[in-house]
Amino acid sequence: MPRTRARGLLSPWAKVAVFVCAAVPAVWLIGAAATDRLGANPAESLLRGTGDWTLRLLCVTLAISPLRRGLQQPALARFRRMLGLYTFFYAVLHALAWAWLDQGFEWADMVRDIAKRPFILVGFTAFVLLVPLAATSFNRAIRALGARRWQRLHRLVYAVAGLALLHFFWMRAGKNDDAEVAVYAALVALLLAERSLHFFKKNAVLPASTGH
Repeated sequence: MPRTRARGLLSPWAKVAVFVCAAVPAVWLIGAAATDRLGANPAESLLRGTGDWTLRLLCVTLAISPLRRGLQQPALARFRRMLGLYTFFYAVLHALAWAWLDQGFEWADMVRDIAKRPFILVGFTAFVLLVPLAATSFNRAIRALGARRWQRLHRLVYAVAGLALLHFFWMRAGKNDDAEVAVYAALVALLLAERSLHFFKKNAVLPASTGH
């Protein structure tokens, strides 16, 4: 069975399937916005939808390594870059929706909004940290930076996850909607705990045995 799953994951069609699945929410949101099917407040629906899918895909991206180890399926790693770039894509859509629908591309108003509202500042900081991760998600960047520096840079994804959760929490706090926040927080905490455990196991130094 593991070998069968591995063959399926290594198929070129597997990447196509992941690409299409990750694109579906964006296609639906854009189509619904174009045909006025986003409800009474389409701007808020578009903002919330793009933000929710950014966080969801960030969680899926973070889950790739634990799943790869737990299921003993190294082939899962081939989807991580695509999912990470999709996370950035939805973050861009979220930022554009805020800049256009909420701020009307008024740069002075945008700067004031970032400075005035902490949850906007936190979300903007998470977006800024995502930019270098997306920009270096290519083989040429890995070669230019070197594997070790590239890995250190991409650990910023954990800071992004924390900031994204805080942004999501503050945004929902005013509406007394904490249940969904708790689910994402528990998931991210679980993923980070697994990564930390793996890191300590990998880097554990056994005490040197003393000979007599």
